[in-house]
Amino acid sequence: MHCPFCRSSDTRVLDSRVAEDGSAIRRRRTCPTCEKRFTTVEQMQLMVLKRSGSTEPFNRDKAIAGVRKACKGRPVSEHDLERLGQVVEDALRAEGWAEVPSHQVGTAILEPLSSLDPVAYLRFASIYKSFDSAEDFEAEIAQLRAAEPEPVTTG
Repeated sequence: MHCPFCRSSDTRVLDSRVAEDGSAIRRRRTCPTCEKRFTTVEQMQLMVLKRSGSTEPFNRDKAIAGVRKACKGRPVSEHDLERLGQVVEDALRAEGWAEVPSHQVGTAILEPLSSLDPVAYLRFASIYKSFDSAEDFEAEIAQLRAAEPEPVTTG
């Protein structure tokens, strides 16, 4: 690690702590050359394994780009999309993936999207799952209805 002040490569770690709910490590460092202190944050880079066999860093904005299209004209805010992107990234990291297959990113989007907006979910699922017929939509709608909580009746 190079010192950001004098560019010396001889720096020492004074303290290390887990940060950001365990997804990163915060290190307090010192430079013996200029005697200044600085902080670094280390985070594991989540990689996406594409169908072609290549890998690329996970990009939250790219992951929700298709969701944004599915939400067009729906009562879903940019804040909702940002929160969904964070939920998806957290879910993928919680699974312990170092390289997550690209289809898992889409799968991780489906559940939180169904809670956010069922119509946007159907739009996204129809592309992601390659619906071929009206029966595919009907089957997905049946699954959505089965997952809905039962209404509470007072009597």
